[in-house]
Amino acid sequence: MQAIGHKRWAIAEGYIPAYSNGPEPQFTSHETVCILNAGDEDAHVEITIFYSDKEPVGPYKETVLARRTKHIRFNNLKDPLPIPLGTDFASVIESDVPIVVQHTRLDSRQAENALLSTIAYGSN
Repeated sequence: MQAIGHKRWAIAEGYIPAYSNGPEPQFTSHETVCILNAGDEDAHVEITIFYSDKEPVGPYKETVLARRTKHIRFNNLKDPLPIPLGTDFASVIESDVPIVVQHTRLDSRQAENALLSTIAYGSN
């Protein structure tokens, strides 16, 4: 299959609530980047996190196999540093092959959960 998407994506909005309501891990509040690699080559992905009050952190490195999808919780990114809870952030996702990126947040601070999802901004 022909690769689709872009090699650079931005998610201007990010926030992982500091607490959750409900059983873990299903109802742990989180931010997720969903990556589709529809092409025939593995995608080597780097994620850089931007903050309002300090220098960017990254890259966080991930591989998305050819013709596969991968959902990456920002909560689980640890190297080089964990993303602090209760802090605004943004992210830039870069790949060596075209990919499609979607952003999802689960906010379970209340028993009535909120789920937000949107396509990221693609740029080459």
